[in-house]
Amino acid sequence: MMMANNTLIVAGKEFRDDMRNHWTLAITAIFAVLALAIAYFGAVTAGHVGFTSFDATMASLTTLAAFVIPLIALLIAHDAIVGERDSGTLPLLLSYPLSRLELAAGKFLGHSGVLAVAILAGFGTAAVAILAANPETRSLASLGSIVTFIASASLLGASFVGLACLISVLVREKARAAGFALLSWLMLVILFDLLLLAVLVISGGNAVEQAVYPYLLLLNPIDVFRLINLVGLGNNGGNGIFMAMTAAHAYHPWVLYGALAAWAGMPFAGAVLVFRRQEM
Repeated sequence: MMMANNTLIVAGKEFRDDMRNHWTLAITAIFAVLALAIAYFGAVTAGHVGFTSFDATMASLTTLAAFVIPLIALLIAHDAIVGERDSGTLPLLLSYPLSRLELAAGKFLGHSGVLAVAILAGFGTAAVAILAANPETRSLASLGSIVTFIASASLLGASFVGLACLISVLVREKARAAGFALLSWLMLVILFDLLLLAVLVISGGNAVEQAVYPYLLLLNPIDVFRLINLVGLGNNGGNGIFMAMTAAHAYHPWVLYGALAAWAGMPFAGAVLVFRRQEM
């Protein structure tokens, strides 16, 4: 009970600090504006302006979230521990009846909570606007897609908050932590998929690789997030190539959610393990 209370106290402080720094308001505004822009101007290259279809919009929002959410999560949490060490407050914090696990868990929950609130408010506002402007999209299926998107986006954010916490305990300088955070974003958001596609193109995509490829995507939380949201859209979201290359029938929804939850927990567990073994 004491451990839970200490963790919640730290989480509450981190949440309030982010609120006072206007992080939540800024992130919410970014999500809402980008989501509405994607919904309205998403088909501009085809000569259309305005809302096209719900599935196409959700596919575009999934792509947007896959780029933006990891970056924001890394930016708000990369100094979770190293920031306290740099400012000299870490020894003071640990002099209280507060364990390193409680401190790290509070930081993780606080930043993940802020990001989840921003995702709910930002993308939720955009979704309400889309549904209000287009009565034909109001259905249980559409609502289910929106709920799935917001829940999986929050888990994606938690995954990268955990990764940021791991980076934060591995380095001793805030500037270096920021650099590693941006490098991690570049590798997971851009280079990982490019590498997999390059291997398929060079090899010609033989049967063995086509069978293994869908499971390699589980090694990247961003691709798991895409799978959760795009598989349900089928070819209607303009993602026929993606569907063809990932063998959608191989994925069970609970496997995907389990993989994303594991990605939210494993980096944080690694951060706690390293943090416990470190000197002050």
